[in-house]
Amino acid sequence: MECDAPEDGRPALIDTLCGVQNTDQLEFVSGLYRKYGSDLAAVIEQQREFHAANRARMTPQLDDIEAEVTYLRLRELRPDKVMELGTFHGWSTTWLLSALRDNGTGHLYSYDRIDNVIANVPADLAGQRWTFTRGDVQASLDEIPRDLGYLFVDADHGRRFGQWYLAHLFPIVPSGTTVSVHDVFHGRKARAWSEGAEVVSWLEARDVPLFTAARKRTPEVFEALNAVRAELGIEGARGTTKNPMIWFTLP
Repeated sequence: MECDAPEDGRPALIDTLCGVQNTDQLEFVSGLYRKYGSDLAAVIEQQREFHAANRARMTPQLDDIEAEVTYLRLRELRPDKVMELGTFHGWSTTWLLSALRDNGTGHLYSYDRIDNVIANVPADLAGQRWTFTRGDVQASLDEIPRDLGYLFVDADHGRRFGQWYLAHLFPIVPSGTTVSVHDVFHGRKARAWSEGAEVVSWLEARDVPLFTAARKRTPEVFEALNAVRAELGIEGARGTTKNPMIWFTLP
């Protein structure tokens, strides 16, 4: 689906951005920043220190707004069970665990082929709220909790893997679950033959709206959230601006 600007050259309205975004979602996320702003500021400082302490062995993946919005959504949803597909060095894992810690409830189930994350996640943050499984998730479907409240996907970004989890993982996740998928909109459109393109096509076929703060895809949303952040004095843990993640509710 192409995002075309109006003929008069003005930016597209937020509530008509290719039919995938609406003002309600922007207002909802903006409200979360205001509701949990002080807690978020503390986590950002924690994450800055975590990044500095592990700089030699960790490459963070999530950009600032997408990490913050993930934390904020988890705070509001208060899910009992969260699944993380793809941990790499633990940057996203620590954001997810921080939300569960601040909620005082919830458990994170993480899956990856590599286990770098184990050495990086602080023991006090992992506590009793984290279970990590190393291996191919395609061989572990029977182990995945069937009552997930949030699904976070940031693993293999190839088309074939996207097709796999759309066909095999999504059907076992409850309808109504919030899902986030990373690395979808690095440009105005998802990259051809990518996981992101598969997911976007799957959503379009089912008329499921998505939300994104990707700078190149939805610059108006990116700017609006930055205005809220500036109002609250929130500065990101990394200073990164691409934010290619999408969020949607599983039909």
